[in-house]
Formats: sequence, structure tokens, C-alpha cells
Amino acid sequence: MTTGRMIASNIAFTPMVKAIQSRKGSRSAYARMENGAGWATEITPELAEFISKQSSVFFATANAAGQPYIQHRGGPPGFLHVLGENRIAFADYTGNRQYISMGNLAENPKVCLFLLDYSTRKRVKLWGTAHVVEDDPELVKGLMPPDYKATGEQAIIFHVDTWDANCPKHIPQRFDTASMTVEIEARDRRIAELESQISQLTCVSSQH
Repeated sequence: MTTGRMIASNIAFTPMVKAIQSRKGSRSAYARMENGAGWATEITPELAEFISKQSSVFFATANAAGQPYIQHRGGPPGFLHVLGENRIAFADYTGNRQYISMGNLAENPKVCLFLLDYSTRKRVKLWGTAHVVEDDPELVKGLMPPDYKATGEQAIIFHVDTWDANCPKHIPQRFDTASMTVEIEARDRRIAELESQISQLTCVSSQH
């Protein structure tokens, strides 16, 4: 029985969602999940490590009328900072100055972060609330990636209520330029080493 206790996944599985799950035949499986461990409500060490490697995040907000908006935020790995078991923070760079996410948060603090790692074909969804910190330049400075060519205008603090990871099905596998450059350079060094060894063996063979 799940009645009488908090079910973390209820943040997404509303009564309407559960009714559709029942009609589509997936409700029993999710009911077992709810009766078991359920969705995590804290950032685990494994999730923190995953977050630290990401260079991109999709930041979903909605205004008071429920109109959704998704904004992309990026930076070098580490631009997303895990500040404990329930908080994530990042510097909000100066951009096109539309301030749609900021306006939405002023009306509705509910947020969803969507992390998608194409190289490992892994996606993580995090639900919670967020707020903007405008008057703390030291905080913004501390959240800025070192030597990154962007201006930190403010900070976004995200409080995690729950999160879930999806299977890799239908996620195309892609690799970013930086990681591929490292692999190609390592390959080229290995080729050079093997060519040098072949050349030395050829010289030794010709001497005999």
C-alpha cells in the first residue's frame, strides 16, 4: 500500500497520468516501483559525478498561467555545481536579455532540469524549485568556470525534490569535439610509436 506516505514520483505521476498509465497497461509496473525504493529524493555520489561531467543542461520553467519554456544552459564540465544532497547551482550568463526564465521563476518556482549525455546515452530528469540570486557577486564569481569567456550576471539555485534516470533507448550516441580530439591525438601518438618501432626493426633487419 502506498497510501499515507509521500511518493516522490507523484510530482510527475499525477492522478491523470496514473489513469493514463492504467489505460495503457503500465500502471502496475510503476505501482511496484512506488511500493519499493521509488524515485530518489537526494543527490547520490553517482549522480553528483554524472552532473560534474556535463557541459549542457535544459532548464524548464513555466509562468503563472502554466505556459512552459525551456532554456539551454552550458559551459565546460563542472559549470553545474552540486552544493549538497539537495542543491545544484550555476552561474547565469548574460545573454539575449529576454529574462523569460527569470520572470517565470518570479511567478512559479517549479522547475525541471533535463540532463542528456550523448556519449554515454544517459538522461536524467530532476524536479524541484529554483530561485535567482542577483545580489551576491561573490557567489556568482565562485560559480563561474575558470577562464570561461562569459559574464556571470546572477546565480540560479536549484533545490532537488526528486529525480529519475531513463533508459538509453532512442538516444543517438554522439561525442563532442573536445573528447574526440583527445582520442584522435592519442591514436596519432600510438601510430607514431608503432611506425618508429617498425622503422627500427627494419633497420636491424637490413643490417643482417
